[in-house]
Amino acid sequence: MAARRRKNAGTSEAGTPGEGAVLPADLELQDLYGAFAAHGLDDDDLDDSAVLVPPVTLPPEAELAAQAKAVPMFGWALELARWTAPHRTVDEFGDLTDPDREPAARLLGLAPEEGEVSEEAVVEAMRAWSLACDLDLIEIGTTAAGEHVAVPGPDLEPAEEGDPETVLELWLTAAGIVRELAVEADSMPEPGHEGHGGHAGGEGGEDAEGSETSADEDEDDEGRLSEVEEARDEAAELLDEALQVLYETTAFAEPGGETVPLGVLAALLVVPEGEEPSEELLGDITDVMVALDPMLADLAELGLLDYRPIDPDLFDEEEGEAAAPEADTEEPLDEAESARFGLVRLTPLGQYGIRQWLLEDGYDAPLVGDLAGGDAAALLSGISEAANVLPEEELRVWITDRDPVEAARELLAAARGHDAYAPMRRMLCHSALTMLGGPAEPAVREVLDDPELGGGARTWLVSLGAADVPAPERAMALWTVVDAFAAQLLDSGGDPEQLRELITDLPVTGNPASYFGELWRVDHPYTADVLEAVGELHLDRTVAKEARKAAFKARSKG
Repeated sequence: MAARRRKNAGTSEAGTPGEGAVLPADLELQDLYGAFAAHGLDDDDLDDSAVLVPPVTLPPEAELAAQAKAVPMFGWALELARWTAPHRTVDEFGDLTDPDREPAARLLGLAPEEGEVSEEAVVEAMRAWSLACDLDLIEIGTTAAGEHVAVPGPDLEPAEEGDPETVLELWLTAAGIVRELAVEADSMPEPGHEGHGGHAGGEGGEDAEGSETSADEDEDDEGRLSEVEEARDEAAELLDEALQVLYETTAFAEPGGETVPLGVLAALLVVPEGEEPSEELLGDITDVMVALDPMLADLAELGLLDYRPIDPDLFDEEEGEAAAPEADTEEPLDEAESARFGLVRLTPLGQYGIRQWLLEDGYDAPLVGDLAGGDAAALLSGISEAANVLPEEELRVWITDRDPVEAARELLAAARGHDAYAPMRRMLCHSALTMLGGPAEPAVREVLDDPELGGGARTWLVSLGAADVPAPERAMALWTVVDAFAAQLLDSGGDPEQLRELITDLPVTGNPASYFGELWRVDHPYTADVLEAVGELHLDRTVAKEARKAAFKARSKG
């Protein structure tokens, strides 16, 4: 699977997925890393077209394996493989013989034990048989007497016993097969498209124009093949983009909010961010919905998705009334009516499968908690340096079941430093201390006189309600202002709107020259950067001018 960017252009503040949110795949690395460049954290070796995949939370592998075995098509493949023991006669193509096809459908519960077996039931049983053969759960061989037989494959027993590694590897292979078949089916020519018999030539090749006709047929065949290949590539790209969006949306969704209307999914793929869909784009949204519908339905059969397909009756209704629900702005559709246009939810198995495909293609697709397995130093450094991470989740996982005082001491020790990421570590430390709450207070009081931690420690204790916190010395207070602003500068990637809010809170008095005259002397690696940001973004021209002058002095000082 190749993760791809959607058509959303530019950046904006993140919101709820499906409502103009900027997901990681929409952001240029320059936007995410820009604030680091001035401090030696060069991103020249990073690919600007790279996709930043958000971290997800997955159930344990044993639970995922149990979910995989519960998928009907996958379970049927296991049942048929066991049914072949010790061996079962098949035809020369490895398919079940006619006498075995109806019993196979009955075995899988697709038909009653007695009575007529429908053609649909036989077709489903044969699909499950084909899948079992593709997964090597069933192996085909020939006896010495020339009889074609099927026997259980070596993976059947561990799969039946629920070995997570075996089950998930088999399921992932099955999911890949179904994904490829879904794309192939979507790229097939429309019914009625002329095939090889569409040209009338002379009988027996005796026509004087036979050679020319044959050449025309070859050209037409090549043209049709090229069209099919192009259609297949387009279908594969569309499906990959849709799965990526679903993966991202699920990662950011609140529990219970993972379901996405098919129209919303299509709009995320079609409409550039910040734009309202035009009539033309509404038509494109409908086309994408119709194209995705059968492919998503196929993936749902293997448990990647929970999918409610488009109601086929919609296609029989008057054209324009139901083609694109987004077009009706006068009276919004109710929940039941909206669901007729399709609903899709990525399952935990689907998250697992897409993540594996991304990893196989070389993408960094982390799990929530990946950074929480080490000590506090590794935790804070990892969060600070990672572009695709959910900081609060990593911090929450790390502090769980730890002694609050010892955890706070370890975090505070890891927050010290003058390197480029140090302000971020201190900001993250403050967040973790807030999660720990009052029980961490003894450890925080131990660093009140620390030149790097004391200012933040005082702020944290005051926010906790402590009344006996001594005011910091002037030098510590100014250093803490620069450090806190630097952390936000790094965390926001230089976003002007976020920074402007912080700038308005700076304790600039009626004499900005005096204030900045103190601030530029602060011995902090980000002093000049902070002053330059204030000079560029502050709405008061006098304050901005003094900040720029102070920034120049700070640069000259070095």
